[in-house]
Amino acid sequence: MKAVVCHQPDLIEICERPAPKDLAPGWVSLNMAYAGLCGTDYHIYEGKHPFLEYPRVIGHELSGVVCDANSVPGFAAGDRVVVNPYLACGACVACTNGKPNCCERIQVLGVHRDGGLCEQLAVPAENLIPAGILSLRDAAMVEFLAIGAHAVRRSATVNGHALIVGAGPIGLGVAIFARIAGMSVTLADLSAERLAQAQVLLGGVSVLNLTGGDNRALVRQMREPGFDTVFDATGNAQSMTAGFHHVAHGGTYVLVSVVKDEISFSDPEFHKREMALIGSRNATSEDFAHVIASIAAGLVPMDLLATHETTMERVAIDLPLWARDKRGLVKALVRI
Repeated sequence: MKAVVCHQPDLIEICERPAPKDLAPGWVSLNMAYAGLCGTDYHIYEGKHPFLEYPRVIGHELSGVVCDANSVPGFAAGDRVVVNPYLACGACVACTNGKPNCCERIQVLGVHRDGGLCEQLAVPAENLIPAGILSLRDAAMVEFLAIGAHAVRRSATVNGHALIVGAGPIGLGVAIFARIAGMSVTLADLSAERLAQAQVLLGGVSVLNLTGGDNRALVRQMREPGFDTVFDATGNAQSMTAGFHHVAHGGTYVLVSVVKDEISFSDPEFHKREMALIGSRNATSEDFAHVIASIAAGLVPMDLLATHETTMERVAIDLPLWARDKRGLVKALVRI
């Protein structure tokens, strides 16, 4: 079968790989339909991913059609599915506490093991979610939206005023699901172009153009007491540190992005506000189901999110281009 392999930084191509066979009990094989490209894939190509061993078949935002159900109850050939790419061990403390998204031995498709930008893929049936009425293109966008939905659920916030810092795809996903949860949303970013695109996507959401320096005064002008909930989706340590100052007394700060740096904060400021500080990692099947239901209900602007599309034959050409130039790019999809 054909597969898109990143052999080393700056070298990606279509290769021939063996198709899955001799499925393990409980595993199902899929004919892949679409794969979304995200920051992880661009970082793998650029050599910036800290946990990756080359060569690697990339792709973790996936939709497909069941090819061999392998006698797994509830599945049949022809079923259209969304793939949850987080393969958990099922035995560690996180898994036994119902948090497989932060499994101690997690294996993420396209990162720790070969992913789904290929013609066929075998995955555990427990990692498949029925696509329902979603198109296969839209089904491949469920995973990145589930990251935002999970962060909103982690915040345990209903209504209130939310500030999302970072207007990339993950930040947009957080904003969409914060609004679905009833929050009043302000989206902040350094890029005026991204903020203008967000206003089109989200129907006139409040935006704040940051300066790149100390933005405390700007944020306070937008909302004087601070925000009930602040989400950082920048992947920037300076932004993540500054976000502590944007949280209102009694509020919550959710770190959606992750960096290798250390993040520090003023303990007196943290305590006097009695802030809740929350990390948000990946997503669970519950979040996938929420996203699918929200798309089916027409609450997510899928056509506006899907800004770029390419084919299996062209991805080795287009991915390097998009890694360098993301103007106008929200979500790029590969049609398999």
